[in-house]
Amino acid sequence: MNDDERAVRELVDTWMRATRAGDLDRVLELMAEDVVFLVAGGEPMRGRAAFAATFRGMGGSRVEGQADVQEVRVFGDWAYCWTQIQVRVQPAGAAPVRRAGPALSVLRREPDGRWVIFRDANMVAPTP
Repeated sequence: MNDDERAVRELVDTWMRATRAGDLDRVLELMAEDVVFLVAGGEPMRGRAAFAATFRGMGGSRVEGQADVQEVRVFGDWAYCWTQIQVRVQPAGAAPVRRAGPALSVLRREPDGRWVIFRDANMVAPTP
């Protein structure tokens, strides 16, 4: 495994830890300003501001999850990462919701050398 693949895998781990901690600022640092998230059955979510609004709209829900990176490929300043995700969302005062499925992320290396998520197709779906 080379340094770039390690960095991409660390980004995924950092994302999961920051999400679990409710650290929106840290999560936003892991994505490009012009990020686009594609989700099954929904409209594309464009930009950090849209992601932040969605995150804040979860109103104190606790999010726990696991990400199992299946594949990382790096091509210069671009990479993709296929990840299997399992998430449990515990809304305040409501039953937990479980979701699982694959995500395919396109990452871009920034001028400062950091990898960020540029595009993400998240296909997680409800599970029993």
